[in-house]
Amino acid sequence: MSAAEFPRRITSRVSLPILFLFFFFSLFSVTQSDDLGILMEFKDAFKKSNTHVFDSWTPNNHHCNFTGVSCNSGGSVISIELGNSNLLGVLPADSLCQLQSLQKLNLGSNFLYGNIADGVRNCSNLRYLDLESNSFSGGVPDLSNLNQLELLVLNNSGFTGPFPWSSLANMTNLVVLSLGDNIFDRAPFPMEVLKLEKLYWLYLTNCSIEGKIPNGIGNLTQLIDLELSFNYLSGEIPAEIVKLTKLRQLELWKNELTGKFPPGFGNLTNLNFLDASVNQLEGDLSELRSLTQLVSIQLYYNQFSGGVPEEFGDFKHLVNLSLYSNQLTGVLPQKLGSSVDFDYIDVSENYLTGPIPPEMCKNGKMKKLLMLQNKFTGEIPANYANCTSLVRFRVNNNSLSGIVPAGLWGLPNIYNIDLTMNQFEGTVTSDIANAKSLAQLSLGSNRFSGNLPSEITEASSLGSIDLSSNQFSGEIPSSIGALRNLNRLYLQNNQFSGSIPVSLGSCEPLNEINLAGNSLSGSIPPSLGSLPALNSLNLSDNKLSGLIPSSLSSAKLSLFDLSNNDLSGPIPQSLSIEAYNGSFAGNPGLCSSVINNFRHCSSDSGKVAIGTIISCLVVGVAVLIVSVGCFIFLKKQQKEDQDRTLSMDSWDVKSFHLVSFNEHDILDSIKQENLIGKGGSGNVYRVVLDDGRKLAVKHIWNNTESGDRRSSRSSTAMLMRRSGYEKEFEAEVATLSSIRHVNVVKLYCSITSEDSSLLVYEYLPNGSLWDRLHTCRKAELDWEARYEIAVGAAKGLEYLHHGCERPVIHRDVKSSNILLDEFLKPRIADFGLAKIVQASGAAKDSSSTPVIAGTHGYIAPEYAYTCKVNEKSDVYSFGVVLMELVTGKRPLEPEFGENKDIVYWVSGRVGSRDSLMEMVDPSISEEYKEDAVKVLRIGTLCTARLPALRPSMRTVVQMLEDAEPCKLISIAVTKENDQYCSSTTNTTTTTLFSKNNSSKKERVIVDLDVEDEEKLGCRSP
Repeated sequence: MSAAEFPRRITSRVSLPILFLFFFFSLFSVTQSDDLGILMEFKDAFKKSNTHVFDSWTPNNHHCNFTGVSCNSGGSVISIELGNSNLLGVLPADSLCQLQSLQKLNLGSNFLYGNIADGVRNCSNLRYLDLESNSFSGGVPDLSNLNQLELLVLNNSGFTGPFPWSSLANMTNLVVLSLGDNIFDRAPFPMEVLKLEKLYWLYLTNCSIEGKIPNGIGNLTQLIDLELSFNYLSGEIPAEIVKLTKLRQLELWKNELTGKFPPGFGNLTNLNFLDASVNQLEGDLSELRSLTQLVSIQLYYNQFSGGVPEEFGDFKHLVNLSLYSNQLTGVLPQKLGSSVDFDYIDVSENYLTGPIPPEMCKNGKMKKLLMLQNKFTGEIPANYANCTSLVRFRVNNNSLSGIVPAGLWGLPNIYNIDLTMNQFEGTVTSDIANAKSLAQLSLGSNRFSGNLPSEITEASSLGSIDLSSNQFSGEIPSSIGALRNLNRLYLQNNQFSGSIPVSLGSCEPLNEINLAGNSLSGSIPPSLGSLPALNSLNLSDNKLSGLIPSSLSSAKLSLFDLSNNDLSGPIPQSLSIEAYNGSFAGNPGLCSSVINNFRHCSSDSGKVAIGTIISCLVVGVAVLIVSVGCFIFLKKQQKEDQDRTLSMDSWDVKSFHLVSFNEHDILDSIKQENLIGKGGSGNVYRVVLDDGRKLAVKHIWNNTESGDRRSSRSSTAMLMRRSGYEKEFEAEVATLSSIRHVNVVKLYCSITSEDSSLLVYEYLPNGSLWDRLHTCRKAELDWEARYEIAVGAAKGLEYLHHGCERPVIHRDVKSSNILLDEFLKPRIADFGLAKIVQASGAAKDSSSTPVIAGTHGYIAPEYAYTCKVNEKSDVYSFGVVLMELVTGKRPLEPEFGENKDIVYWVSGRVGSRDSLMEMVDPSISEEYKEDAVKVLRIGTLCTARLPALRPSMRTVVQMLEDAEPCKLISIAVTKENDQYCSSTTNTTTTTLFSKNNSSKKERVIVDLDVEDEEKLGCRSP
């Protein structure tokens, strides 16, 4: 080898590894560049999101330093974890799965919507996929390529249709499978799951599984959590379940399971949580006596019999025991809860006997003691008087006796004390003044005696008092009117004496009053007639005297009974109706010119006749004098009124928009011929201005009834009513004056004076959605119009919840509060019940009255037992409106069944496509019924019983927009600047659909090439 050749050979040998390294680093650089581009596309998909997680996602920053992103040593993305990051948009699965090394994708608890693209199958290296708690639509795509998955979490994400169970066959590495709370099509228990022997977590609750639980479930011996609740499972619990000895949680509630716990069930000694409630299980509970690790036992609504195992009293971890509505007998373990922070017990509606276990609140943590409707005996253990954590104490309908421990009356957190139908005796003590949270006090059908302490009026949250059928005596506390939340008062069949407190007329929420069967005397307070919510009044079998107050005529009573008293004088003519037959019997001093069973008020007796004639003459002269005086007075007053009305100083005008009218234009039009509606707080008038423009004016009287400004009544009740109306007025003004949104009714100004208030709104000529769907004003609404109304109303609520500086909860969302303009565009209206949510998340409300706010049929179920609302309460109500729009039915219809509503009716029929289609309003054309079903499914999501499962209004808007109906149109309408989507991607023929359906469009198929499609921004429907 020559000297010249040597360096050449060395060079050639060295160049190969150098070239290889150069190629490797080039490939590495390309890979990193590709990952960065994909991540930036991912970020762009969520540009509507209100989030800061993408602040670090900039081209200048290395992608491995992006928030939520992790890389391997080679710089390739292996993990994206952005759960609970407020992401809003459609998941770009196709591009995301181009990340070749991606192993973990966590986007759970966000606001993702739309379909999941089939491209997710290309994420073949994924080991961890979490998309739970989102708002997707459509079905789950085939996932069979994801055979490396160890965790698959898709629960509560809005999926519908059939689930691709066969995709699970190759996922033998799965340890967590969570698919529950999705509206899948009904299907038998998926046998593919039984092959996943590494599973330790299986969550299939509420995903439409039917049939029997297969014996093969015993193969999944690694399971620590098995949840199959809220399905259509039937038959017995399989015997092989006893092989799952590692189980810590077993959830089988709300199915149709029968039979007993299988032999050997007691071998599941690691079990902490057991819930098999709402089934048809039977037999005794002896198999549970060895499950010493149990924390919670939930077996209510079954057919279990026999006794409660004595061993339960020795369980060191048991804090929740719920066995109500079974057929259990015997004595409860007396050591129950004595060695643990016991939380609650509910063993109601059984046949249990013996005493109440004395030490369940030994550690001062117990919240609920519910033992009603059994055969318990003995006294209430004295130490419960110190159980300050107690919220509910209900032992009604037993055979308990003795004196109630004094401290129990004044527990600071107690909400409900129910002792009815026992044999208790003694008195209600003054300790009750400390019960500031007490809302329901039920003591009926016992042997209580003594005076009712005046301190009861310091229990300011009381809404219901039932002391009926006892031996209480003395006077009803005169200050009882201080209970401003009181809506039911039952004091019948006692020995109360004295007069009916006048202050009762101050309890504005009062709905029912029953004071029958006492020894009350004196006259009936006229203030009772001014109670706005009064529905039932029973004062029978007392010693009341004097006249029947004419004010009772204004009360709308379904039950009215004044019988067997000492009342006298004429029965007011407005009360002399057939519905009140028998209401005045046993009052010999009463007379009537209408009711035959009473003497006529004008008697034939000589003395009476002469007396009557003299009285009439005197009255006639008096009337003449008064008439002349009134004429002179009214003339003078009319001039004063006119002067005052026209005086700018007597009216306070607050404008919230630029207006071209003044208060005189409005005031001059407040007259009967312009009346277009009536509400609880006043009337609504249509005002036509000189320029032809129309306005709507709500007129609220501040200090009188029925618009009588000259009423001289100044009772406490009237002041209370004024306070209520002022609060409603202030609520509506405070809410609407700060809102600027096209789908919320516009408030132009408020005009107030000493005695009345006016709210001036935009006028909406097409009335309410309720009118258009259900009344004589019903008009045929095609699906396009209904869809636009749904989207517009949703956007209005979305703005209230998410667009205001402080979120606004409407609290009375319903179709009659969705008004329509001349183009049928919707406006959310009537904010008299609205609450502003403060920064702390609590709703600001000037009233603490525990009266249900809202309208029956629209009220979220949680409100009935918590009297608390949040944004999800509005979502529920809006879901009902969506159901109205799709089905054309009212929220309450006889066909739904007694005490059933549209939510019950719809949710019971969502199992199959055919049943869904049958619910669609027949007036909706066939071509749009599939679109209508999409909206109906959104309505079912909005009306989930658990508020946490309901989407936000922001998500609802996105889901509705995704459910947009597509209609064939002519290309000529492109001049209207509509947006379009194409049904095909064919280069020669494309069917166009309109996104903006505000006008009728003909079905036309037009020819487009690819360039035209790009210009129009077409998208696939």
